[in-house]
Amino acid sequence: MATLGHVAVGVVAARWRASRPGALPLGVAMVGLSALSLLPDEDFIAFRLGIPYAHPLGHRGMTHSLVFAVLVGLLVALALRLRGRPALGDALLATVVVASHGVLDAFTTGGLGIEFLWPFDTRRFFAPLRFIPVAPLGARMLGERGLRVLVTEAVLFLPAWAYAFWPRRHRPPSDTARRPGGLTQHW
Repeated sequence: MATLGHVAVGVVAARWRASRPGALPLGVAMVGLSALSLLPDEDFIAFRLGIPYAHPLGHRGMTHSLVFAVLVGLLVALALRLRGRPALGDALLATVVVASHGVLDAFTTGGLGIEFLWPFDTRRFFAPLRFIPVAPLGARMLGERGLRVLVTEAVLFLPAWAYAFWPRRHRPPSDTARRPGGLTQHW
């Protein structure tokens, strides 16, 4: 899969989060959550390090696992707590965004599958339905096949892009939301 679908998840998550109290500026949230949605593909460096694709540290291995997504969520929670910000909701959102990467890759038409259950199980899995074309690696992405993959992803994720960027009436953000009983909830 190319990056358009993964980035679409990040911008949709940011748009959704922007409608909640205590949100970061939308542009900042879109960049940050899109970066998190792409984070699992940092395993691409394994090719340069001579780590085989099929190795647990290879492409679509441990960085595409649910445990990795939870670890990133915990790091986000820690960073938010150190800054004195409420952490639970944003850490859960970060976990879901990172986990979405492996889920989307499982719907692709190529590769070796996704190591969802690392470190407990290193088998790789695909979704039963595989309709997202796998992107060519490296410079081949700039060729005709890569362009077809990008166009296909743009069409598949058009509803997500529309949701993320459709103009909205501006409402001033609030830092807290009042709950019944006078309790204040941050998130």
